[in-house]
Amino acid sequence: MAQVHLRNVVKRYGALDVVHSISLDIADGEFVVLVGPSGCGKSTTLRMVAGLEEISDGQVVIGDRVVNDLPPRDRNISMVFQNYALYPHMTVRENLGFSLKIARRPQAQIDAAVDEAAAILALTPLLDRKPGALSGGQRQRVAMGRAIVRHPDVFLFDEPLSNLDAKLRTQMRVEIKKLHQKVGSTVIYVTHDQVEAMTLADRIVIMRDGHIVQVGTPLEVFEDPANSFVATFIGSPPMNLLPGTVQGGRVVLADGTAVPVPPGLHVADGRRVHLGIRADNIMPEGHSLPPTAHMAHVDMPVTLTEPLGTETLLFATLAGAEVQAKMLNPRPVTPGERLRFGIALDKCHLFDADSGVSLRM
Repeated sequence: MAQVHLRNVVKRYGALDVVHSISLDIADGEFVVLVGPSGCGKSTTLRMVAGLEEISDGQVVIGDRVVNDLPPRDRNISMVFQNYALYPHMTVRENLGFSLKIARRPQAQIDAAVDEAAAILALTPLLDRKPGALSGGQRQRVAMGRAIVRHPDVFLFDEPLSNLDAKLRTQMRVEIKKLHQKVGSTVIYVTHDQVEAMTLADRIVIMRDGHIVQVGTPLEVFEDPANSFVATFIGSPPMNLLPGTVQGGRVVLADGTAVPVPPGLHVADGRRVHLGIRADNIMPEGHSLPPTAHMAHVDMPVTLTEPLGTETLLFATLAGAEVQAKMLNPRPVTPGERLRFGIALDKCHLFDADSGVSLRM
């Protein structure tokens, strides 16, 4: 196991910077997830740590070694890809032990490492099968097992679940979390799926356009997004953003509806803002939002409903913007029905309309 440090790391293609001088410290044994939309630089960053992409500037440090000029095989890392990369003509046992065989390890050592990895990932009954006889989830477990046998300092995962269906992705998230708890190695995991990031990470690194825009625990980035991009990227459904102007301690929306500024915020009159409200914090009256000293109320027509079993997601309209809200005690709602909603102001956010920066930070 080892710490990983990125120090002002840049990736440049010709005159184009695709990763802009990012710095990040990852603790020994920490599970860190790099998340962001396609093209944000997260996979490129991972590949620079792995040695699969040349570093244009800055340093990558694994343990106490600067590894910029080391080939991947000398960095003591293992990488799991989204396409499994298994050898189809080899059995599971042969796939698991192949890297150790190439390294000319004694057969007894190879067998012990393969048996250990197979036990951790429940692959023992499958050791004599070939990849073509395995399900997608089983193949991904073999890919992880091939990484485990090397006892690397750092595990690198590049969108390993993107080829799986929704049910298998859920199962594999559990498997990966269990694997980290058993092995305890440092993990850097790349995904565009914010649900994977939230459920797996000790800390999340949110990237956009080659920059790191926020680093924090899943709870920190969910409850205190640094800007409106993070607010709408993290969380499902995304945070509602309502444009308005601050006047006399209230956010005045486009249709004149006025909502008090969230408590603890002092914003000058005339400032253009976006009022951020998560669906969990805006509900029809009588549907699970407890009354508090910091509540606001608005009337909205419901345009669409999505029943989800124990709750219903409501789509409504306020000041010309679509708002998503939750009803935790579901009842039938007719499209066009006008409901009175309560807003938990102490859970709301304000973002500067121009820069998107949170006014709570």
